[in-house]
Amino acid sequence: MASVVTQPETTWTAADLFERFGAIPLSRIRLAPPPGTATEEDVIAAGEHEDRLCELVDGILVEKAMGTYESWLAGYILHRVWSHLEKSDLGIALGADGMLRLAPGLVRIPDVSFISWERLPGGRMPTDSIARLVPDLAVEVLSEGNTPQEMRRKLIDYFTAGVRRVWLVDPRAREVRVYTSPEHCEVVRAPAVLDGESLLPGFTLPVEQLFRRPGQRRPGGGSPAEGREDHA
Repeated sequence: MASVVTQPETTWTAADLFERFGAIPLSRIRLAPPPGTATEEDVIAAGEHEDRLCELVDGILVEKAMGTYESWLAGYILHRVWSHLEKSDLGIALGADGMLRLAPGLVRIPDVSFISWERLPGGRMPTDSIARLVPDLAVEVLSEGNTPQEMRRKLIDYFTAGVRRVWLVDPRAREVRVYTSPEHCEVVRAPAVLDGESLLPGFTLPVEQLFRRPGQRRPGGGSPAEGREDHA
């Protein structure tokens, strides 16, 4: 069991939470335990007993925002990354329920994360419920419930911990923002190709293919068609 960091008790008002996270639905903020007092044990309990994925920030449990389409998109990216790792053996990849302790009292759950062998203790995957690991690459698929303030804090948390790249995947803008720091990013849109750079040498993913509409089959069966319809 991961160690638990005791958070100082703080009374958080709705105004405080909005200032901290932006105008996210307050239903995403868990009120039990009271904001400011949550621990890693509460993160684990929410997942095991309520089937809810929550991040831990400043002693606050914040439920992850993800819709059905965003879940598909994250799963597709994970599939592509794993397919590349099976050939290149650069490390491992985790999906949207891979909880990571980036710092004491800070638990983040990227939608997709790549962790190189060099960052795995002894080259092995820890078996803790919340692994003390910092990924090389963190991928976040934006949902309607995410706010700029929330994502800005995530960027700061990731790079402060030592993450090397962050991909913010925006289905509505049909673009991927590749961050090398909280202040610097490259916007990648079709017909450009998302490149793994030095993190994932040889990995490529055409942006047009990434944002194809899922759930359509080619005539006569086969793999899903790579349609060009916008996501509704």
